[in-house]
Amino acid sequence: MKLLSRTCAVVSFLIFASCTSADINRLLQSASGQAPLSQAEVSQGLKEALIQGISKGADQASQTDGFFKNEMIRILLPEDARRVESTLRQVGLGAEVDRALLAINRGAERAAQEAKPIFIQAIRQMTIQDAFQLLRGDEDAATQFLRRTTEAQLIDLFQPKIQESLNEVGATRFYGDIASSYNNLPLVNRKIDPDLNAYVTERAIDGLFQLIAIEEKNIRENPLERTSALMRRVFAAQD
Repeated sequence: MKLLSRTCAVVSFLIFASCTSADINRLLQSASGQAPLSQAEVSQGLKEALIQGISKGADQASQTDGFFKNEMIRILLPEDARRVESTLRQVGLGAEVDRALLAINRGAERAAQEAKPIFIQAIRQMTIQDAFQLLRGDEDAATQFLRRTTEAQLIDLFQPKIQESLNEVGATRFYGDIASSYNNLPLVNRKIDPDLNAYVTERAIDGLFQLIAIEEKNIRENPLERTSALMRRVFAAQD
């Protein structure tokens, strides 16, 4: 599972594939003159960085207003509801729209902590080859690699958590009431789908990946964000 990358997988694969054993050792030789990092150390260091990223991202997202007041990851109404939002407000459903919007984001916030062990399990399955390919990738290389290879599985695992959270905060009921009220208006041709689960699951995971990518970038660029000795050695090799 690879939370930290975008274009790095291809680029770093080419680098790795063209390297001899001696080249790889030189690539990983630390600036301080320490012995070259082993493949296992590179893998473990990247996993530590990814786990740190998901932990901080999940903690941030799960706070009150972690989604709702963060413009980068705030979850809007589903597209079919956004398309008719002005109509909903014109027919007196504005308060219900606002209540549903808040509840949707509260559901994502409540479920965010539940995502942490799911992501961490994915990270721990990362291979040594994966880690080597990602070390010298772009600033979000590991995040994007993890997303590309595990997103479908993460959605399947996370979806029940989202459904439970949406039910607990009333989002399912609030949004269902809006959809029912709109769908019963005369002359409505395109109905609003009252099912929120798949939509909120995808948006919540998207938001978590964005936060994780930010943490990866911080770890790559700022030595102070490298909170273990192994992380400092691994990422010093790419500086």
